Order: sequence, then structure tokens, then C-alpha cells
Amino acid sequence: MDELKSLEADAQNLIQLVLKAGADACDVVVASGQSASIGVRDGIVETNKRSESDMLSIRAFCGKKVASVNSNTKKFPGQLAERVVAMAKVSPEDPFQGLAEDNLLLAHEALNAKVDGLELYDAHNPSTEDMQKLALECEKSGLSVSGVTKSMGAGTGWSNSGFVLATSQGFVGSYRRSGYSVSASLVAGDGVKMERDYDYDSAVHFSDMKSAEAIGKSAGERVVKRLHPQQVKSGAYPVVFDPRISAGILGTLTGAISGASVARKTSFLREKMNEAIAMPGIHVIDDPLMVRKAGSRAFDGEGVASKKMNLVEDGVLQTWLLDSATARELGLQTNGRASRSGSGTSPSTTNCYMAPGAHAPEALIAEIEHGLYLTETIGHGINMVTGDYSKGAAGFWIENGEITFPVAEITVAGNLADMFMNMTPANDLMFKYGTDAPTLRIEGMTIGGT
Repeated sequence: MDELKSLEADAQNLIQLVLKAGADACDVVVASGQSASIGVRDGIVETNKRSESDMLSIRAFCGKKVASVNSNTKKFPGQLAERVVAMAKVSPEDPFQGLAEDNLLLAHEALNAKVDGLELYDAHNPSTEDMQKLALECEKSGLSVSGVTKSMGAGTGWSNSGFVLATSQGFVGSYRRSGYSVSASLVAGDGVKMERDYDYDSAVHFSDMKSAEAIGKSAGERVVKRLHPQQVKSGAYPVVFDPRISAGILGTLTGAISGASVARKTSFLREKMNEAIAMPGIHVIDDPLMVRKAGSRAFDGEGVASKKMNLVEDGVLQTWLLDSATARELGLQTNGRASRSGSGTSPSTTNCYMAPGAHAPEALIAEIEHGLYLTETIGHGINMVTGDYSKGAAGFWIENGEITFPVAEITVAGNLADMFMNMTPANDLMFKYGTDAPTLRIEGMTIGGT
């Protein structure tokens, strides 16, 4: 905790320097971190990286004018303070800029208890030898799966960081965060008939990760199943989205309800507040107060107290994701979703998930006569203004309620507004990606094949 106290002192010193240089208000982020990673391939260590970093970001307000500077060194704080104030004074006015309202900030007396309760830091510092052992174990497990012919590599990673946010209102909040990961990427087949797939896991606490052996085995089993893909006839079919793809579908929804997108009129949902945008029974929640989750935080990037929030309730859109600036632009109040970026803040989710449905994935598949189980998408074919969705795809064909042969070199298309209204979630929600959804069945999508 001594390091956090040092970072807090640095932040408060910067606040005073910026105010002395002529700013009316300001906020400062000071962070320090370490990370390490090991990559192996064919039983040989290919990469061994370790780094340490310092970062600070200053945002200065002169009336409704704002500017920011970022630096990877804490040297010359006085010069940085003078520079950011000089920049702010010659910037154009923005009527929506400013710090968050005082009454929304996380109270000082509640701060430490809330931060500690989230359990965001694990002091375990794995040695290089331990990380190497995990990576090799992961790769070996994957290569042992019958049908796997080649490794594209396996790896492990570790990081920890300290973060401090201070504002000229007197708010000072800090926390430490840790992270661990393990991954494998494997190949099955050979020549022009090769297929590739992967698996990984990550966690805030080392003990919460899946074993390296399990990750390697899962990656191997995934890729072997993809061998000898076929194409299918074009048409309209139900599509079942594997959870690692359904998470991306949920991500498009959260992108569409970002206050920044709504304010810029670049969202197909911008006129849909308090209206049904999904089937009844669909619930989407954003919860920054989940214990031991990567997106958890006691306060947001402006110091606003974090609260759990229902984004979609029984299919009805309840709110936008807002930081202070976008909230003011929309005539609303921030809901504590500010995330720090290089130039200031922007709205974002924390731990966002779609609540599970009533039936197992197998039950959703069993009702399909002909359809697709989607496990991979390719490309960025989403128009957030119109909601049009079109991507290259691969997966498995469903025939008479059973998953049959692998499918590749097809496209899947639809419109997100229609997709949300024809979506059924399964009961297999797992928290893995930060934005998480269970298996999803979406009716009437267009598959382009032969």
C-alpha cells in the first residue's frame, strides 16, 4: 500500500500545480504497473517479456475550455501542468465539459471498504520458471489431442498495477489490480486442409483460472472438430451463437446505447429509449461491483460511485451509458460509466452480461430442423447507424436437432434490430470476457453459401 500512497501524493501534487498554473478545475490519473509474459512453441520458449510502466494523465478546465496531456514519466510535473493549462486556454469552448457533480462522487468514508470488498488484487507473483511451466503444460495438453498436428503457440501472462484518480474537488481514490492469463492456439490437418482454433482463460486472481492443461485440451478439441468443413445452401435459417460469439452480439448492443453514439446520432437505437428492443424475458445488466471481476471498480473514471444498473429490462431499453459530458449533452445525469482514455473520458460498460434463459443450449438446438451453430466470425461488417450485420462465418451445421458437420466459407447476415427481437438466450451464462452472454438462438438470419 506504500506504493499507492506515493501515487496519491503525486496526484495531489499535480492537482495543486495545475490550479497554480491557472486552471479553474482539473483531474489527474497516476498509474504504475508491471507485467510479464512467456510464449512457447514446440516446447521451446520463444518470448520472455517483462516490463514496468508509469503513466499520468492531466485534464485541465479553464471555464468551458478543456485540454489534456499524457506522459509516461512523472518527471517535470510543473512543465506538464503549465503546458496543459496553456493548451486549455486556447481550446474552443465545449458547453458540456466539466468535472462530475460533487454529490455523485464516491464518499471518502465508504471508499476503502468498497475497494477492498471487490478483491481486485492478488499478491501472487509467479516466477519466470512457473510461467514457463504453465505455458509448456498448456501446449503439451493441446498437442496430445488426437488430430492436432501443430502448435501455433501457448502462453501465460501476469500483471499488476496501481491506479489513482484525484480531482480538484478533493476526491482521491485508488486501488490495485492484478491479472493472470493462459492461452493456446493449435492447428489440425495439413496443407490446404488445415484448420486453426484457440482457447484461453483470464482472471483477477490466479486461483480462479482454469488449469493450463484444461485450456490446452479445450483448444485441441475445438480445432479437431473443425476438420473437413463443408458449405451449405444459401437461405434463411436459425443461427445458434456460441458464447464467445454471443458476447460480441451483446457488445454491439452496448455500443449502440453508448451516450456518445446517441449524441452523435450514430446509433440505430438512438430513438428507442423506454421501448422494446429485444424479446420479452431479455435482461441486460451492467454490474461494476462484482467480486474478483476484471471490469469491477468502486468508482468510475470521474470518481462517481459505481452502481449496478439494468440496461435492458424484460426487453425494454432502460438507459444510455453515460459519463458527465455525454450526459450533459443529452440533458441527463451521468450514471457512473466514465472510462478514462487518452483525451479524457468516454462512456463504457464494466461487467456487462445478459441474464441466462430457461433452457439448455441442447434444447434450443433440438428444436431446429436446419440451421447453423456459429463458432467464429470474420471481418467487421456492422453498420451501427443502420444496424446492418454481415460477417464471414464458420461453425457446424444443425440437422434435425443435432450438430452434424463443420461449415466454413459462408456469410451470416441480418439486421441487429431484428436480431435482438428474435433472440432466445440459453441457461449457460459464464463470466469470461467482461461482456458476457449465454448461447443465443436467433431466428431468420440469412446464410450465404453455395
